[in-house]
Amino acid sequence: MANYQYILTERDGNVGIVTLNRPKELNALNFQLVNELADALTEFDRDSEIRCMVITGAGDRAFAAGADIKEMSDKSPIDMMLSGFEAWQRIKQIRKPLIAAVGGYALGGGCELAMNCDMIVASENARFGQPEILLGVIPGAGGTQRLTRTVGKYLAMEMVLTGKQFTAEQMAAHGLVNQVVPKGEHLTAAIKLAKEVAERAPIAAQLAKEAVLAAFETPLEEGLALERKNFFLLFATEDMREGMQAFIEKRKANFQGR
Repeated sequence: MANYQYILTERDGNVGIVTLNRPKELNALNFQLVNELADALTEFDRDSEIRCMVITGAGDRAFAAGADIKEMSDKSPIDMMLSGFEAWQRIKQIRKPLIAAVGGYALGGGCELAMNCDMIVASENARFGQPEILLGVIPGAGGTQRLTRTVGKYLAMEMVLTGKQFTAEQMAAHGLVNQVVPKGEHLTAAIKLAKEVAERAPIAAQLAKEAVLAAFETPLEEGLALERKNFFLLFATEDMREGMQAFIEKRKANFQGR
């Protein structure tokens, strides 16, 4: 792995872990941090040993408390357009499953980053929100779109129009959080979930992720066609043969990612 200024990377078996590492700034997302994050996730995505990834924040106060406002306050529209926002698109294009381990604040860009992941494990002290309206702007990295598709129009409107924060339990009740765990246990729980995913057939996991994400972006018939294509395609893998043979033989499958 490269030497990064604002993130830390590590491995736990088949799980790659990226930690946002600006704890004094509550892990605020400056442009360089988001680019480093996209680089690290891309490297894990290319690594055949890594089967699932976890993103978390350093310290116990925040996952990421938002974008770096000092960095953005004097920018022009063109500055923002050229600032490296495509890093968010690179994160979206990660093929392997991504899990957010959220403790403390996940606000603005931090909430959007969590929603860019495929599952969210949150500590009971986690707080989610899109407070951009309090700064005279709106969410710009998916906050109006992913949030609405997950929690529905009315709660999304309340979050985006008031800037209020919501608890992990409230978000779990509206489908945004998979698990709520005791304070400080979010990373442990997320890694446990990641290891469970990492035991599954890796190619199937990637194609399953692609198919589920398509449900947000395509008409039903088009989504069903993609699902069928990916289903048929997996019959070309050694892992499919191994999985079905293991089921027949009543043993645990040993998936190789082939």
